[in-house]
Amino acid sequence: MIKSNEWKEYENRLAGVISKECFKKINYPRPNKEIIDKLKSIEDPTPTISDILDELGINGTIPVSVIKPAISGKVLVGPALTIKYVPERIVPKQAILESKSGKLGDKDAYVVSKPGDVIVFDNGGRETISTIGGLSVRYALKAGIAGCIVDGGLRDVSEIRRLGFSAWSRGITPISGKLRVKTIEVNGEVTCGGVLINPGDLVVADDNGICIIPYEKVDEVIELTIKAVENEKKLVIALEEGYNMDKMKDIIPPEKW
Repeated sequence: MIKSNEWKEYENRLAGVISKECFKKINYPRPNKEIIDKLKSIEDPTPTISDILDELGINGTIPVSVIKPAISGKVLVGPALTIKYVPERIVPKQAILESKSGKLGDKDAYVVSKPGDVIVFDNGGRETISTIGGLSVRYALKAGIAGCIVDGGLRDVSEIRRLGFSAWSRGITPISGKLRVKTIEVNGEVTCGGVLINPGDLVVADDNGICIIPYEKVDEVIELTIKAVENEKKLVIALEEGYNMDKMKDIIPPEKW
């Protein structure tokens, strides 16, 4: 349960679109910046990380065929801040007739974020309904958000590309999520592309897909990833120097290529 004194630095900035009861936690541990910078320096990090997650028996990879980048060539690395949406009970027309208000909690979630966070939106895979758009992205950029992963739809995609914001989504749509879905929880467990994600887990995304590294496994996964990348570089050099199979076998066994 969030203590009342934890809210002090945020209360004057909250939009009040959702209640405080929607927040499961505000403060939680995040991977350190040194680890994040190391991963950002790796070209195409997710294939190697995916192999490491497989070796450790962790379900943590989402292929790009499921959730795609709005801008190719981006590498996104940062701790997860999670938001869960569910469908509204009534349709938008009836909600307007009853003067109902939208309950998209992204603006309030950004307030409690830390610079460099990656917002993970669990919108149940509803790719035809927008989860975020241009205004939300501008707010996120002001808050220092590194990017977002959306298991749902994205809109205002030209504006998002112009702003250079790192966003991955299941689909692109003009249809607003306002009055169609609502926030029920911030910083609780969510699923995205079939992968369980907790706040503070490390998100790594590139043109191949997305990897989610559980917070408690970050150090181990990063150590193994860096070692694997270094061995691959040695293997490439061995190939370029004349295809010496005996030498290459000593670097990485062929059955692991």
